Amino acid sequence: MKLFVGIGGAVATAVLFASVCGIAQADSVLDNWRFDTGSDGLVTASLHATNKLITSGGTLSYSPILTIACRANGEPRWSEWLQLNDAVSASRTITVSVTVDKASKVNESWSVGARGRRLVRDGADGIRRLVSADRLQLSWRFGLLSGRGEADFDLAGFSEAVGQIAGTCNTELP
Repeated sequence: MKLFVGIGGAVATAVLFASVCGIAQADSVLDNWRFDTGSDGLVTASLHATNKLITSGGTLSYSPILTIACRANGEPRWSEWLQLNDAVSASRTITVSVTVDKASKVNESWSVGARGRRLVRDGADGIRRLVSADRLQLSWRFGLLSGRGEADFDLAGFSEAVGQIAGTCNTELP
């Protein structure tokens, strides 16, 4: 009888430990994501690139930031954008080369946002393509003579982040 209780206690302890580790692991997947809900109903999750870009002054480096967003009461419902410290010279749209996991590059037209430091793509299809992805690479030209920028993102926790945003935004998953 004591042996059974001892084994049962050990099994219960192992199950409890495994469930706590599972919860901790799920939380750690989202540790790199930063969530925000704006007063205007915009719900966002942001992730820093794994690489660094050197600013035009050449003295500082920074990681571009990928943000996925949902508008609770507006259109377009879903958006993604890339936040930069250095401005691109384009004024309305820019071609961004997108590589998801190890697929071939696809060129897309992204809108140029505030002061040329934000590249924006609206629509659920952009978010949908990343839900099951592990890696995202974005590449763009800063200007005619300025060279290219690249941002590489480890998408661990992406589907969980989208799920959390959709829940907060009270909308369907893309």
